[in-house]
Amino acid sequence: MLGAMILLHRWLGIAFCLLFAMWFASGIVMHFVPFPALSEAERFEGLAPLQNVATSIGPSDAVAASGLSDAAHVRLIGRGDGPVYVVVGPSRSRAVRTTDGTDATVMSPDVALAIASDHARRRGLDVARASVVALAEHDQWSVPNGFDRHRPLFRVALGDADGSELYVSSVTGEIVLDTTRRERGWNLVGSVVHWIYPTVLRRNWSLWDGAVWSLSLIALIATVLGAALGIARIRVWKGRMRSPFRGWHALHHVIGLLVTVFVLTWIFSGWLSMDHGRLFSRGQLTQAEADVAAAVPDWRTLAVANWPLISPSAGEVEWFAFNGRFYRRDRVGLDRQILFSAGGAASDDSPAFLTPREITGLTERLATGCGLPLLVHGNDDYPASSAVPGGPVYRTRCGDVWFDIDGSNGMMLQRLDWSRRAYRWLYSALHTLDVPILTEHPYMRSALIVGLCALGLLFSLTGIVIGWRRLRYTIGTGMLRP
Repeated sequence: MLGAMILLHRWLGIAFCLLFAMWFASGIVMHFVPFPALSEAERFEGLAPLQNVATSIGPSDAVAASGLSDAAHVRLIGRGDGPVYVVVGPSRSRAVRTTDGTDATVMSPDVALAIASDHARRRGLDVARASVVALAEHDQWSVPNGFDRHRPLFRVALGDADGSELYVSSVTGEIVLDTTRRERGWNLVGSVVHWIYPTVLRRNWSLWDGAVWSLSLIALIATVLGAALGIARIRVWKGRMRSPFRGWHALHHVIGLLVTVFVLTWIFSGWLSMDHGRLFSRGQLTQAEADVAAAVPDWRTLAVANWPLISPSAGEVEWFAFNGRFYRRDRVGLDRQILFSAGGAASDDSPAFLTPREITGLTERLATGCGLPLLVHGNDDYPASSAVPGGPVYRTRCGDVWFDIDGSNGMMLQRLDWSRRAYRWLYSALHTLDVPILTEHPYMRSALIVGLCALGLLFSLTGIVIGWRRLRYTIGTGMLRP
């Protein structure tokens, strides 16, 4: 039995030692340079103002023109080629002109360039040498599934000193992603390596998911075997623990014992990052709950004449339904909005966000035995963030199930049952040290992450040396033995 364990661990180690080293090294990079994304601050800063915007049709007409029978919300935005309504459904989006309801899909590279250039100028970026360099379904930085409703994407290179590139949705004409040369360079040795994210694999989500989950599981088995063997090989001489090995093997053994707990929990939690509903719930509503939460009144009943005039300082306007009632929110700043309910009155006693009373109206229909909605604070054990920076997120506890709802737009952010709450600790807390006491002290958290990953990298390098020597010996002698 022991011989079989040694043999299995040895050859799994030889096969995976480089992968372990890449995971630890790339984990350090990822902590400081995350995968490229367009932040809400960048998106909002690049929006064209809506003052004096021409709207010959209303949101209900836009829904009809879009052809989306399941439209959930409608946004009015300014683009470089004129204002449009963006009609959004559960899986699809459509853009239509505010003047006549005609299709506002972006098909021309010139239009994409105009939209990207206008957005970039508003953010203070240099657009003198901007050009469209590609129209593609996928590339290395646009492979995440969140971009599926926007494909294909126009990639616009600004030609500035930072090597900035903007991605324009061909479906809605919105800027959905930006990258810089620095982000791309670091992520090639960070996220792309860590997540095994080459475009050719990641563009097929099912294939990528199965491959990385399987590799992570085998790596976890190798780690468990190594931990068991490392503990079993400890020798006690004159009251002191010693390693029976010499040279690189001894170094591998001793460092392995020092980092056993970290490596085990880190590889285990890394494997759980690929769970995707296999063992734990995904934080999504049940079908019955989704039918209640996503119910939208007939858009034809939404009469624009009954709403107040759009604020002249608004950068974006959105109509949405919450608990069977229409609302409109005017984004007048990155962290400020004005909220109106159907009929034109401000939302109860709050001119900016949904109130606890309105949240209760929905949760009482979702489940029984619900408590009063409570605000989720930034240091909460189960954090959640509003679409509006600093906006309220309400949590309602209905027995074992908790619902987190964004007070800015009524979106259901997460459904936390016991399984999802356990997953938060077993994955996020173990893998990224995302625990309140450390997130409140970011420098301490960074030091711990870098230090532990560096030890893990050193441990992996000793494994690479041992594995390479064993591989050379085996090839040279033609023998495979414990």
